[in-house]
Amino acid sequence: MKRLLPFLALILGLGFIGLTLLAPKNPGAFDIVGFGRLPVLANGRIKPMDTVARTSLLQIAGEQKVRAADNSDVFGQDNAEPLTPAAWLLDVFFRPKTADGYRIFTIDDPDLLSLIGKDDQSLSIHYAKTLDQWKALFGALDSRYRSFSYREIAPYLPAIESQAKLAEPVDAAVRTRFQRSVLQLYENLGLYQRLEHTLQPPDSGDFLGELMRFQQALPAGIAAVRAKQAGQPHNEDEAQTMLELGKRYVALSDATNVLAIPPEPQAADLNAWTTAGQGILAAFDRGSVNPSVLAYAGLGYAWRGQNAEPFNKVIDLYRGDLSSRLAPQLKKCDTEVRFNAAAPFTSGMFLYALAFVLAIISWLKWPDALGRAAFQLLVLAWVLATAGILIRMWIGGRPPVTNLYSSALFVGWGSVGLCIILEKIYRNAIGTVAGGLIGFATLVIAHYLALGGDTLEMMRAVLDSNFWLSTHVIVVTSGYASTLLSGFLAIIYVFRGVFTKSLDRATADALTRMVYGIVCFATLFSFVGTVLGGIWADQSWGRFWGWDPKENGALIIVIWNAIILHARWGGMVKQRGLMCLAIFGNIVTSWSWFGVNMLGVGLHNYGFTEAAFQGLSIFVASQLIIIAIANLPLEKWRSGPGVARASSP
Repeated sequence: MKRLLPFLALILGLGFIGLTLLAPKNPGAFDIVGFGRLPVLANGRIKPMDTVARTSLLQIAGEQKVRAADNSDVFGQDNAEPLTPAAWLLDVFFRPKTADGYRIFTIDDPDLLSLIGKDDQSLSIHYAKTLDQWKALFGALDSRYRSFSYREIAPYLPAIESQAKLAEPVDAAVRTRFQRSVLQLYENLGLYQRLEHTLQPPDSGDFLGELMRFQQALPAGIAAVRAKQAGQPHNEDEAQTMLELGKRYVALSDATNVLAIPPEPQAADLNAWTTAGQGILAAFDRGSVNPSVLAYAGLGYAWRGQNAEPFNKVIDLYRGDLSSRLAPQLKKCDTEVRFNAAAPFTSGMFLYALAFVLAIISWLKWPDALGRAAFQLLVLAWVLATAGILIRMWIGGRPPVTNLYSSALFVGWGSVGLCIILEKIYRNAIGTVAGGLIGFATLVIAHYLALGGDTLEMMRAVLDSNFWLSTHVIVVTSGYASTLLSGFLAIIYVFRGVFTKSLDRATADALTRMVYGIVCFATLFSFVGTVLGGIWADQSWGRFWGWDPKENGALIIVIWNAIILHARWGGMVKQRGLMCLAIFGNIVTSWSWFGVNMLGVGLHNYGFTEAAFQGLSIFVASQLIIIAIANLPLEKWRSGPGVARASSP
């Protein structure tokens, strides 16, 4: 049985990955997947509707599923399947009254809850099933509502807007919890309102009929308006109607930032996308409504009437029209939809965690079989992450690191890649444990960073350079990854020495060589990456070095790695001292990677967020505690005397 474990782990891992790669299926008769593949231009890039839906839900609700409606008297009565993101977006576009009832706005701040009229009684959840009631009693299920619908919040919009305007001028670093919460809610409400105005006015009961009547009246209406402007005899009713419709469609064009209408077939600029409102207004010049606007209006008509056959027919016809002129963009959109459904980084997170657990167990039992099984799962997770990063590069047309989210992916990928090399050399499961832990942790960080919106966002003009993104950013991020890896290897040394009896002399010496070698690698890459960053800064901003917080952070990493090496070469530290310095390197790296970006100042500012600050503080405290544990007297260590002598500071 032990011999079969690596084979079984490999087969199960491949089977799990294979299941995630299956093409997404429609939950019913409607071709919702086909709708999700339709392209739009938003936030500077062409993306599928599916991505718009997922990123919007992540920002508003913190997840990609929509469950309960606000008309549920007893929570848990409705056993319907959760809506897919694309189905939710269809309701937002074409059935806003239905969408307004979905509980998607998360509110935790008690003062903000009071602002929208909530008290303890109205926040209590009443479950229909007895088992759910017991789960809520013991904390397995929520006992209070945290998510609310737009319909519930709408009466309090003036009060929310007023409080948001008061909070906005306050410096981000000193805002209260209420101010941060009300600003976040105000931003999410604005996003939701913009989505509702993407393809039609929310108050339009039959937008297709409205457009057909508009198109029919267009020639006479335009003639009446022109005659009125020239002071000539005209039909006042026709002129007034056309002017009112013009104002209505101007308001529609200004109410969203999602450009859903592709350029005309004869257009020279394939990036000249427009909003639906702008597409309608163009009818005053061309004499007819844009066919893409009519196609979306037809989709809305079929979706409101819940008629699957005409809905699917419009999807096929519209996509066929687009494929003749936007084939490369459609190909990328199709790939992105499959990528979204496969969620390779979520799957990789699970495989990393499983590899970590099996590798830990291998130190206690069946080291060969469990160690090989864990290593194979680690390699599978790393290959999956590699494929995910490569696909993101192809979709975005950019190097692997362009923002904080992608840096988390790349730091984890680079660290795990080094761990795989270490494990192939030493074969003691240490590389697998470190790789599983780092891979899982960095993907968790990336998940929370994705809550801010589209992770393939366009670059700022001053940073829009694939050459420097491929050199400076990758090299310096590799320095981050290797510095963190040395710190995590040092943590393994401390934990095995203090809490287990498994840190024999051979293991301790192997860990020391690993940490020393990785620190050498980290010093080189962090130094070269910092110098390359200075050259890029000189080209972009006209100065090589400006003591920007991010620049200082990069320099601190170089200095700290140099301190570790000099302390080791000069005999000032031995094994335990080397490990303590490497663990403190985790603090230096986390501050330089995340902390300086959250200060709210400098050219690399991403804005202060309480969640990031709290998480960083907890991490720093944990590293200081581990360093304190490492400095316990040798009698407290459970390793043998040979290791104790080798481990003295």
